[in-house]
Amino acid sequence: MSTDFSRIMTLLRKERRLSQKKAAEDLGVSQGLLSHYEKGKRECGLDFLVRAADYYNVSCDYLLGRSPEPQGKTISIDELPEDDPNQRDKVTPGSVMIAFNKKLINNSLSVCFSLLSKCRSATVIKEISGYLMLAVYKVFRYLYSANPENDQNFFMIDKTVASLGSNAAMNLCESKISAAAAGKALDGEDAISNPGELAADTRSLAEEYPRYYSSMVNLIKNSEARIKALDSEAK
Repeated sequence: MSTDFSRIMTLLRKERRLSQKKAAEDLGVSQGLLSHYEKGKRECGLDFLVRAADYYNVSCDYLLGRSPEPQGKTISIDELPEDDPNQRDKVTPGSVMIAFNKKLINNSLSVCFSLLSKCRSATVIKEISGYLMLAVYKVFRYLYSANPENDQNFFMIDKTVASLGSNAAMNLCESKISAAAAGKALDGEDAISNPGELAADTRSLAEEYPRYYSSMVNLIKNSEARIKALDSEAK
């Protein structure tokens, strides 16, 4: 059974504000057995998997972590909305991956900046914006510098300093973001005072961002796959 199953089962129950006892009764199992499923101590059978999928109105693939979409669908490039309808990508076989990932990232950023507008913290807005700008700066500089004939005077900072300097600046941004998100105002900074305004779950995100939700959950899945791969390599 997928290791995601226990996490998703718990997430769905809590999102619907169901007690473990109530969910167990509705699903026809003991509370103890459901607890084992949610903690990953026991593997369920196919019959329970189908029952749970029907109960939470999601697909079996979603419960197993095989799809980031609750209904289990796989998105294609045509199903992702354009971030700018006036500048649609001309998709050719060689540019499909670029066009797909561009939409995935741009649409996900739309969700992030919408949430950013609710945080009411100048520090968070400033530092997240700075962090993203630095990431784009690094990417652009790598691409620009790939051609040794390109004039490096385009940049003020030498390339031997730029990469590690960018990392240091991004780490500082992240430190300030982390503190502000935890409600701790550093000297000369502010913090998120009402985290309740940022409340979200899978259902509320899908309802508030119907055009961009698929992009966001797919970006999360792809990112966490990369993180898990690092753990596997370390072992």
